[in-house]
Amino acid sequence: MEKIFARSSVSLLFNRSSQTRRSHLLLPFVSLPFSGASHRRITTSNLSSVTMSVRSDAVVDTHDHPKGSETFFRTVISNMEKVYLNRNPTAKAILDLVQSHDGDNICYDHFAFRTFGVDGYGINSLAEFFMDFGYTPREELRFPAKKLKALWFSPPSDSSSNSNGTGINGSLPRVFISELIVDQLSSESQEVIRKYIKTSGIGKKYASLASMCGGLTWEKPSFSDYQVLSRESEYAAWTLVNGYALNHVTISTHRLKSEIRKIQTLNKFIEESGFKLNSEGGILKVSPDGLLQQSSTVADSISFTFADGKTDIVPCCYIEFAERLKLPQFKDLPDEEVKEFHRRDGFEVGNADKIFESTSKDQLTRNVA
Repeated sequence: MEKIFARSSVSLLFNRSSQTRRSHLLLPFVSLPFSGASHRRITTSNLSSVTMSVRSDAVVDTHDHPKGSETFFRTVISNMEKVYLNRNPTAKAILDLVQSHDGDNICYDHFAFRTFGVDGYGINSLAEFFMDFGYTPREELRFPAKKLKALWFSPPSDSSSNSNGTGINGSLPRVFISELIVDQLSSESQEVIRKYIKTSGIGKKYASLASMCGGLTWEKPSFSDYQVLSRESEYAAWTLVNGYALNHVTISTHRLKSEIRKIQTLNKFIEESGFKLNSEGGILKVSPDGLLQQSSTVADSISFTFADGKTDIVPCCYIEFAERLKLPQFKDLPDEEVKEFHRRDGFEVGNADKIFESTSKDQLTRNVA
């Protein structure tokens, strides 16, 4: 087998043996009963800041994944999507609405997850699953006011082979994983989070499994503990009750075929259909270069029964929309010849910071004029 011994490269093994790395591919699938300057390029010198393992003697296999592994991978993320849609009727309704208007042209720009950045439960608890299937870590983003950091991952270079498919069966999405920097919270909030992480045992090893079945890896929280986190960090409170569940999916608007492929037209179409969009920083969030334009709905809410018997309404998931415009060097390229690599890639802190507010109390309780 051809191998490259990459000095100071990202360890795809996360300090696991080669045998362990591949063992999850052998698990049988069980059907589940579902009804800018602000970001920086990831290098070996800063990967430690996002808790990625770096090892000077990492072994990187240059061969493709075993035949059938992509099918397994798509089955897993399909079940993540099923949990998400089951919890978020707004997303399901909007996907149906867009499909009825535009046909089977829906492609996902990215999937997003939230995590606790403590004791290995942060970004890399989910990242290793995606990296095992060919995803590559790209850029880190920081959100100091929210005490968050994030890392996004690009899909395998051959994932566009299904570019004619739709949704999960189309081109594989980017992955955006954020984590709460728990050590920067108050001692009271840290104590709450660490208490539940402790009940999880080795749950961080099963983050992707928790995401696809919709369960928490830690014990169900009490209402009083949820309130403690809510007062300091809505992100922390959301993660406590939702765990590794898919936070949102994003429709790639420029891949649509009708007039709603322009995000501002899509926003108007969605609002006129009775859905509420996140207004933080304006309905349309635009990167400084003007090439990444995003919007999102306000999150749905669900009834959650806490461990102490108290039932309350908590924020759940939402759906996002992203239009990536052509890079300047390709501005004269005819639209019919434009591929995804001709468009603006990556994410923008300013945009993402406002998108996070889709689950905030201010947005959930905002009245629409």
